[in-house]
Amino acid sequence: MEDVAKFLFGISGNVIALFLFLSPMPTFWRIIRNRSTEDFSGVPYNMTLLNCLLSAWYGLPFVSPNNILVSTINGVGAAIETAYVVVFLCFASSKKARLRTLGLASAVAAVFAAVALVSMLALHGEARKLLCGVAMTVFSICMYASPLSIMRLVIKTKSVEYMPFLLSLAVFLCGTSWFVYGLLGRDPFVAPPHVDRPRQGSNSCP
Repeated sequence: MEDVAKFLFGISGNVIALFLFLSPMPTFWRIIRNRSTEDFSGVPYNMTLLNCLLSAWYGLPFVSPNNILVSTINGVGAAIETAYVVVFLCFASSKKARLRTLGLASAVAAVFAAVALVSMLALHGEARKLLCGVAMTVFSICMYASPLSIMRLVIKTKSVEYMPFLLSLAVFLCGTSWFVYGLLGRDPFVAPPHVDRPRQGSNSCP
């Protein structure tokens, strides 16, 4: 029964996470229509991209057995977040914003490449899982701290326009599903990063 429950929560997490990844679409249609990123921050999308890449890598069978549902949704999420980052690069409101986004994207690619190469070339078995799991957890925490850059704007404008309610709701549901999935699978790297998700607004999962 635990395996069945884990599978069901994993499917639930995949469905909700897909909605979560797609929830910023109205924002990006606005950016494309206005040909400007305005005051929107690209930091959360870059951090989400890194988290998706590391999570998708961690869920692969040769890194972490029995976690393929983690890889499927994060692989899709990585593709979606890459599209968002490209939009930020194309329609950055200033040269400084474009360079900042490009720098973050380059750092994301470098970190992921380093983790992937070290885990494949230098480590095996539990050591490989440990490295990838720790990297996923650390950057998951960084990702959930990244929306703090938006909080200043919310307080300044006294508007939640840049922090949609549906986004926060999706994070709550997504975090709950993956937390239970991690508990049922007794995975020390899937469950813990989701403990604080219900209290935070972000744009990615798991």
